Amino acid sequence: MPARGRKFRNPFRGVVDGVSEMNRMADRMTGADGGSTEQQPRGYANAWSPATDIVARGSDLLIRCELPGVSLDDVEVSMSRGTLTIAGERQRDEEDTEVYVRERAHGQFRRDITLPEGVKKEHIEAELTEGVLRVTVAGSAAAPGSSRIDVRAGRDRGRTG
Repeated sequence: MPARGRKFRNPFRGVVDGVSEMNRMADRMTGADGGSTEQQPRGYANAWSPATDIVARGSDLLIRCELPGVSLDDVEVSMSRGTLTIAGERQRDEEDTEVYVRERAHGQFRRDITLPEGVKKEHIEAELTEGVLRVTVAGSAAAPGSSRIDVRAGRDRGRTG
């Protein structure tokens, strides 16, 4: 039985893989990702991940994703089999621009977020304002009830006595 005062387990733990993103950034800065410090084209496996918050506001789930410099035409929000996908692309500077320092990631991005059971497309609204994508999932913040499963003692195998 959970201890009194114990916090609710975060169902979205693992959405952000900070260690992988830090390693990717270090490789890019040192040229270990292919010998060049200039950013290489990215695919799904190495797409950049925008900073994302997942919070409860009343009974709604609110997902905020930082997308400065990404136009509305370059963002897609979709849902399939209980997974919300936020995908798109931050465009590079014009061809005739000379870049001295590039710290912001450009190219494709993708975030997959597993939603609570029972969420339908009609429960989801998305809005991009001032570089922040806000996705509201109506009525999904209520934590599903958990049930305790009894564990029975088994016989020790291989022991005599």
